[in-house]
Amino acid sequence: MGAAERLRRTWQVLMDGSPPEPPEDEPSEVVDPRAVDLVLRVGELLLASGETTERVNEAMLGLAVAYELPRCEVQVTLTSILVSAHPGKGAPPMTGARAIRRRTPAYWRLTKLHALVQEASIGMLELDEAHKQLAQMKRERGPYPAWLIVASLGLIAASASVLSGGGPLVAGTAFVATLLGDRTAAALARRGIAEFFQLTVAAAIGAAAAAIVVAAGNPQHASTIVTGAILALLPGRPLVASIQDGITGDLVSAAARGLEVFFMIAAIVAGLGAVVYAAVNLNVPIDVSHLPTAPATLEPVPLMAAAAVSVTFAVSLAAPRDVLLASALGGALIWTLYVMLRGWNVPPVLASAVAAIIVGVLANWLARRHGAPVMPYVVPAIGPLLPGTALYRGMVELNTGSPQSGVLSLITALSVALALGAGVNLGGELVRAFQRVGLTAGGRWARPAARRTRGF
Repeated sequence: MGAAERLRRTWQVLMDGSPPEPPEDEPSEVVDPRAVDLVLRVGELLLASGETTERVNEAMLGLAVAYELPRCEVQVTLTSILVSAHPGKGAPPMTGARAIRRRTPAYWRLTKLHALVQEASIGMLELDEAHKQLAQMKRERGPYPAWLIVASLGLIAASASVLSGGGPLVAGTAFVATLLGDRTAAALARRGIAEFFQLTVAAAIGAAAAAIVVAAGNPQHASTIVTGAILALLPGRPLVASIQDGITGDLVSAAARGLEVFFMIAAIVAGLGAVVYAAVNLNVPIDVSHLPTAPATLEPVPLMAAAAVSVTFAVSLAAPRDVLLASALGGALIWTLYVMLRGWNVPPVLASAVAAIIVGVLANWLARRHGAPVMPYVVPAIGPLLPGTALYRGMVELNTGSPQSGVLSLITALSVALALGAGVNLGGELVRAFQRVGLTAGGRWARPAARRTRGF
């Protein structure tokens, strides 16, 4: 089959949402097991590396069409994938499934996998060569050494503390507290402790560092320390993915990712709450008056701190090196937009949403221009606006006699997080509305979920 015919079949499948018919000039019972294996392995790596369900589904269908799997059906959830090819004429179907037991963000691998899928979809990559490239990809190391990935979490906290108004000493304290929390969580992971409790302990260590600073007589520095420590733990990546899955109709994966985000935030809140409660009962003078109240500004230091937050987020997610500059610009841009909107008295939630929409449009346009996945561009860019301070404020208010204010602060934090996730996804929808070509020749007409039935 030529490249033009493959493109035509791919376009037809993605537009109609129906499985491809087997080629009439080939025996209907022939299903190449290597093609099924390739589709499964690519889907597994995409999902484990942090891609959204819709993109994984689109990539797997594109490969199925490219390598002529007859009447291929693909089912993708957060923890498993399934591929089934039906030859017809009484021949038994061939079905394969894989469970995703471990998901580690590796955005550099996403980029390579997208390139492989695009090349295969236009008929420029033979099956054997695709398997070779995939095997080599699994053996390759990421773009950064392991120690830098670990240090990037501390650098996120340090940059966020500077963004909140802290100085070098505060940034250093946030860096050390975050690294200590991360290494403690890693030690718990090696002993088989659930991730919920790992995050709880990591958040508690960051809050404990702030409580120690308050007890030492420097309450004005405590909030910036814990803000940075919390920001390094907040689930920006699954938040964006969960909202996108929900918007695009993958409701099972959206619900699963949403629960994942909920439990991660609950773990952080639990760690914060336990330490704040203990500190208040030990007469440590923790009070909301110590929280940062200075207005967000466009001075050079906050702008550079916002850019640094996004760059270090990109490093922690193992994004390709050529994305780092775009991440820095995205972080500085989203902070600039947010500050300008707040200066016009726009509420924080709406300001976050509008800034995220603009950044989402630019990130999706840039990703499509480079033929790359959008997640490495979008997720680091929203880092500077993740609501670390609001979470800390809520826990302090809950434990210092202001439960109603505390609940409102926690609701505000959740609203800001949802506004960021929905905003960047809306930016992607706006780009999709005016561009035809997607990952595998799909575009604005190639999304079955867009053909709504209003629940029927």
